[in-house]
Amino acid sequence: MMRTIRRWFDTGVAVETETGREDRIDWLRAAPFIAMHVACLGVIWVGVSTSALVVAGTMYAVRMFALTGFYHRYFSHRAFRTSRGLQFVFAVIGASCVQRGPLWWAAHHRNHHRCADTAGDPHSPRIHGFWWSHAGWFLTPRNFRTDLARVPDLAKYRELRLLDRYDTLVPVLLAAALYGFGGAQMLIWGFFVSTVVLFHATVTINSLAHRFGSRRFATRDDSRNNLWLALLTFGEGWHNNHHFFPGSSRQGFRWWEIDISWYGLKLMSMLGLVSELKPLPVWVHARAIG
Repeated sequence: MMRTIRRWFDTGVAVETETGREDRIDWLRAAPFIAMHVACLGVIWVGVSTSALVVAGTMYAVRMFALTGFYHRYFSHRAFRTSRGLQFVFAVIGASCVQRGPLWWAAHHRNHHRCADTAGDPHSPRIHGFWWSHAGWFLTPRNFRTDLARVPDLAKYRELRLLDRYDTLVPVLLAAALYGFGGAQMLIWGFFVSTVVLFHATVTINSLAHRFGSRRFATRDDSRNNLWLALLTFGEGWHNNHHFFPGSSRQGFRWWEIDISWYGLKLMSMLGLVSELKPLPVWVHARAIG
């Protein structure tokens, strides 16, 4: 039976369209996500300290690098090589971000590149509007599932499948560890505030980097390069660059395009922790239109 769902557009007005239950927000399963945001109000009662801010900032930086350097550039695009052990370490850190497991993340991102800014893209602001592309899509039954057919290269690793299946385990353990380390203040700042900010920073690449910025390359989608988003997300804001040539391990194609994740991967390569960082071909620069 066809049912109605709410789609949010840039005006913030909810309109109705007919589709199946699969594309409705599952409010029961979304409850922990919403509760995590509400928990940030705990700062009113626990106060703030220098140590709490340092831990929150550190948790943001480490986990942002795990998302951008590994969930994105490694798991989704295979832009470099590393050992199975280090692959698992960063899969665990990425899982602590409450953005689901590495197989889920990579499968959805690969689908995004295949269908960018078309009806098949679950988080295109062109098709669905700002709020849906920013967060609504993430909370629907259709997008809870992992399409293993898109990640056969990763699905062969049993430990990655386990992380995907029990994707809430690592965040719960991290929250417990932070509480044990510094009590309620460290839990609120180090986990809830840091994680919520991390989530919204990450998804600006869906909702804002396809709307605001410049276009160096003539891609079929609406991807943009945006310095401010690049700073916020450690290099992901050079999104038009990335959509034009997604296989590169760097997304800031020019020397002045700050790409913190690329610097981190380069350092890891010098230390022998990763290898075969895929370079940017010379011909790419010749295709620039701006």
